[in-house]
Amino acid sequence: MPARPKIVLFDLDGTLVLTGGAGRRAMRRAFDAVCGRGDALDGVDFRGMTDRAIFRVGLGAAGYPTGDDVSEALRARYLAFLAEEVPRSPRYTVLPGVERIVAALHPAHTNRQLALGLGTGNFQDGARIKLRRAGLDVFFAFGGFGCDGEDRTAVIDAGVVRGAKHLGREPRGCAVWIVGDTPRDVHAAHAVGGVCLAVGTGGYSEQALRDAGAEHFVPDLRDQRALDLLAP
Repeated sequence: MPARPKIVLFDLDGTLVLTGGAGRRAMRRAFDAVCGRGDALDGVDFRGMTDRAIFRVGLGAAGYPTGDDVSEALRARYLAFLAEEVPRSPRYTVLPGVERIVAALHPAHTNRQLALGLGTGNFQDGARIKLRRAGLDVFFAFGGFGCDGEDRTAVIDAGVVRGAKHLGREPRGCAVWIVGDTPRDVHAAHAVGGVCLAVGTGGYSEQALRDAGAEHFVPDLRDQRALDLLAP
């Protein structure tokens, strides 16, 4: 039986790039502008959270209702501030091995041998802003994004559906691989019937990611095992 075509979804923050705090600064500015509470997210660990979930937590801390109007105002301000913060962030970093692995996988995406996309809690426009500085946005034609839902599983599921469409297949006929750096990435991978390749670039130890159920682990994406696992 031929192998099922792969859908490979990469998380963004802590997996592809580190923005050097640009996202948190933009969030702080947005909450200050809309709610007068720039401190609403102080102490909140953003790792693995969707932007919608971050908004909900911040609005709760600020004592604001989580209605569509205030959420849309926050989103607009956040994206505008993010577009300012990312280009000028001195600690913006493309993580080791990222450029090599996405460049190696992209031809297979173009030839429809696999589907290469994002699986990130960032709003789609926010993801593009974060990747554009390094020129990485051109490698990802689709994805699942924070605008697809507050829960990370909904985000990943949306990415899987789009990846399957790129391949001309039904989702159940594809092998799903999620590349991420947090336990939330691992749990979302399993929730959609996929496999997780965990990377140690986001602050979680190998043990923590293995304990969450990650089938595979590499310290960073320079490790040849990563490309060997993800290639068609």
